[in-house]
Amino acid sequence: MHRRSFLSLAAASAASSALSAQSGEKRLIVHADDAGMCHSVNMATVEALTKGSVSSASIMMPCPWVSEFAAWAKANPKMDLGLHLTLTSEWKYYRWRPVAPIDQVKGLLDPEGYIWRDVRNAATHATPTEVETELRAQVIRAKEYGIQFTHVDTHMGTLFARPDFFEVYTKVAKEFNVPCMLPRPTPEAEKEMKEYPITADMLNKKAALGYKMLDRLVTGVPGKGWEERTASYRKLIAELKPGVTKLIIHLAKDDAEIRAVTGAWEYRWEDFRFWTSQEAKDLLAKHNVRLFTYRELAG
Repeated sequence: MHRRSFLSLAAASAASSALSAQSGEKRLIVHADDAGMCHSVNMATVEALTKGSVSSASIMMPCPWVSEFAAWAKANPKMDLGLHLTLTSEWKYYRWRPVAPIDQVKGLLDPEGYIWRDVRNAATHATPTEVETELRAQVIRAKEYGIQFTHVDTHMGTLFARPDFFEVYTKVAKEFNVPCMLPRPTPEAEKEMKEYPITADMLNKKAALGYKMLDRLVTGVPGKGWEERTASYRKLIAELKPGVTKLIIHLAKDDAEIRAVTGAWEYRWEDFRFWTSQEAKDLLAKHNVRLFTYRELAG
């Protein structure tokens, strides 16, 4: 969608966004993706939720270590935990398959029998019916594990890759009566969503139907290495605007497992270090930022 069209349609949501920010309170959902992916991520996520400044997380139901995290989630029902609806399996050697029966979701499978590695292939090969079948299977599996999930979102943005996938995503969220990750259409949202065919009009229609909206969505910060990433997080906290902002982070411990899974392990370790630090807590307090959750967003 052209920038001018996006911004003109975005004006329709300005009033509700202003109401959200009316109190002047700066609310931040520090959200850890990928719980259940592996043991290293699970350990880091639990510690960050219980001792750090991470207020929310979401779980990948198809992954090999999901049962470990699910057991913790069941034992801690007050935690703000969602489902990281997963249609891709991106790592070189560490892979996973769908939760739904294979014969019902053949379009989700790559030639090796795993879920596609990338969004493009998933969007090219899978049908909306197969996507809905898999999403429902993941939700049902979570319920079988006893997870009291508070929201749903999308791994690697795959459910934003096609308008019909987006409709399935929002339909499933409404059916199970939880918020799904939806940003208000703003210039910042346009930047974050530029790779996806989700328009301001589509987002405004969801808002009009009563879907809960984030005032802004931050899918990541720039910087490689501890100093650069810490500087980015300091800047984000200092410049945070009133309203509800969701910041997506990725966590892991520094161990042999995560180093074997991904070459990007350092980002996860640095996110863990910062968001479990005293500095993060002090910065949030200094700038009057309140940690927020999807449970509160749902009202």
